[in-house]
Amino acid sequence: MFEESVERSQSNSEKYQKREKLFGTSDVLPLWVADMDLDTADFIVSAIKKRLEHPIFGYEQMPNSAFQAQINWMKKHHNLELRREHMFFSPSVLTSLNLLIQTFSNEDDEIIIQTPVYGAFATSILANNRKVIENPLIEQEGDYHFDFEDLEKKISPKTKLLILCSPHNPVGRVWTKEELLKLASICLEHRVMVIADEIHCDLSFKKHTPFASLSKEIAENSITLLSPAKTFNISGLAISTMSIDNQELREKFNKTYKATYLGEGNLFAHVAFETAYTHGEAWLNALKKHLLENISVLKQQLKENNSKIKFKSPDATFLLWLDCRELNLDDEALHQYFISKKLGLSQGILFGTQGRGYMRLNIAISKKLLNFIKL
Repeated sequence: MFEESVERSQSNSEKYQKREKLFGTSDVLPLWVADMDLDTADFIVSAIKKRLEHPIFGYEQMPNSAFQAQINWMKKHHNLELRREHMFFSPSVLTSLNLLIQTFSNEDDEIIIQTPVYGAFATSILANNRKVIENPLIEQEGDYHFDFEDLEKKISPKTKLLILCSPHNPVGRVWTKEELLKLASICLEHRVMVIADEIHCDLSFKKHTPFASLSKEIAENSITLLSPAKTFNISGLAISTMSIDNQELREKFNKTYKATYLGEGNLFAHVAFETAYTHGEAWLNALKKHLLENISVLKQQLKENNSKIKFKSPDATFLLWLDCRELNLDDEALHQYFISKKLGLSQGILFGTQGRGYMRLNIAISKKLLNFIKL
């Protein structure tokens, strides 16, 4: 199913169109942005084709059946109880994040992120004139953990939000229930609301615990962001949801939401969303098997070559966090090192200063493309 590569260079794919800008050449395999060079599932494509047979593409609201498909999926796979009346449509997790920042904090308020982490978190905070407070993860031989002591020191009366990346991008951690409970306890004690970005939850290779599933009290102090975009390779259709259990928070956010006119959404995205969550289980299982095989191949390559590059197999995601520190190269030299190998990767420094000496590599590619990677 995932053996052959897909030609994308002429499809307006962002990861291919930006090669010259980011790497100074188009002669690289772009493995930087987190979408897959694998076919979107055929049952999703077929469902969209079926909708195309109807010749009118007018205004459409996201149907309740689509929301219900996600509700059923999250209950079955993650034991998370979502309720339709608590859910909002959004084009993307980042759209949601920015609206939530605007609603639940003020200019010059502080928002905590746990670096190294997805760079758009910091970008969004700064774009809204809030202050980024870093609570760096602790790294021990490739394993990352929360630094709870540092977190308590960093929280101040100006701290309004903590953005949790769960599973974590780029380090690949699936946080344990115990870790999340400790984090939740600190945030409750200090009245810091948690925005849980769980977009990678279905790409977990071990049990993922949704933050809002920990307890009713924790759910009431958090907002969950979800999307099938990464899991089913439909990012270009622009669809996600957010879930707000706390009625007071929900009513406050609804005032922001009504002013955006985001509620209608994209009719083809609705079809893909519902189809993915209704029929996607077997396909996803096959995808995860393929990803684990790709990880194993690269791990073996590094071992056979006695490479100075290493990585810890991720608990989740199709992203490898390459530890290149033994190469003793600065950020730009490391960037050029991989370009010389015809690979366009994400620089670790983009995820925070803790990413210095690292690179992020996307392994959601075919077996054929995998053969081009020589680390």
